[in-house]
Amino acid sequence: MGLVDVHRIRQARELLAEVTRETPMEHARDLQRQHGGPVHLKCENLQRTGSFKIRGAYTRIHTLSAAERERGVVAASAGNHAQGVALAASLLGIRATVFMPQRAPLPKLAATRGYGAEVYLRGEVIEEAIAEATAFAERTGAVFIHPFDHPEIIAGQGTVGLEILEQVPDVGTVLVPTGGGGLVSGVASAVRALAPAVEVFGVQAAAAAGFPPSLAAGEPVRLEAMPTMADGIAVGIPGPLTFEHVRSLVDGVYTVTEESLSRAVLLCLERRKLVVEPAGAAAVAALVEHPGAFTPPVVAVLSGGNVDPLLLLQIIQHGMTAGGRYLELRLLVPDRPGSLAGVLSKVSELGANVLDVEHSRISGRLALGEVEVSLNLETRGPEHCTRVATGLHNAGFTVL
Repeated sequence: MGLVDVHRIRQARELLAEVTRETPMEHARDLQRQHGGPVHLKCENLQRTGSFKIRGAYTRIHTLSAAERERGVVAASAGNHAQGVALAASLLGIRATVFMPQRAPLPKLAATRGYGAEVYLRGEVIEEAIAEATAFAERTGAVFIHPFDHPEIIAGQGTVGLEILEQVPDVGTVLVPTGGGGLVSGVASAVRALAPAVEVFGVQAAAAAGFPPSLAAGEPVRLEAMPTMADGIAVGIPGPLTFEHVRSLVDGVYTVTEESLSRAVLLCLERRKLVVEPAGAAAVAALVEHPGAFTPPVVAVLSGGNVDPLLLLQIIQHGMTAGGRYLELRLLVPDRPGSLAGVLSKVSELGANVLDVEHSRISGRLALGEVEVSLNLETRGPEHCTRVATGLHNAGFTVL
């Protein structure tokens, strides 16, 4: 099967004109200093269903014959593709069944059901859910809607690339969160045809990066484990079609750490006021982790914003720790009235916020007349952490 061309992507855009939104492009001024030129964020987290997935799902389902529509559709997804399929099927009056991993985020599960799909929880990872969905299709005749490895899916996702070229005509680099590769395949197909000098890079979580070993081997290679917070791009093996697109059209694939992903989510929330899930923030994580690596103007795609609030809280805390915004200190202070108050007063003077404090007289390290004070502080970053520790030392407290 050949690669998806720009003509097919343009046809998908005409089809989607009354279905999807042309999502906004946000100028990220705080990031451009590190990259020597403008940085923009393509906000697919503000798309219908909270991600780009509705583009490909509607394009694919719309092509079904009357007989196929009568049999219904089935899909497997960690959440975003599930919502895209559920909404697309609802808009087209088609019955939808979706298989999701048992640990799928609750908001994605509730939203998928809210769009009218019948949902079953099966397996621990997306490949197990795909196997269940495939078996269901064989039993019932329902049409399986693959999450990424189909020409119409790729064509629909490629409409993101057309919008990027219109919104930032002088773009130099496009960064795309990448799991199975449907989005980066479509974007690269559009960009290569219309602006061949523009570089396109996929970005994967280092703990779930299927494309680097696959590209090195010359064929799709299965990962043994995918321990990442970025469930939306945790795909164990690229599809044959997306693999060919990435090998032929994409300039490279970057990987990012869990720390960079959490910092990227926090950055989007704090500086851009945008709620983005870890998978959706992968392109921003690449900007954080690889400063100066990309030719500006850079467009980073925010591919989704469907994140569980409880997970978001954990990610924020993780991101603040990774960004040096928390400081843990142990001090030795004299065991006399007012000593702890003196420590806390100095911390306040230094501009740090006390999150937790523990006062202990029981330790083999303590001399007679000493106590140990453990502090958990919120700071403004690594330099502030250094100033706080130095300030407490200069005030006469022993910093362990």
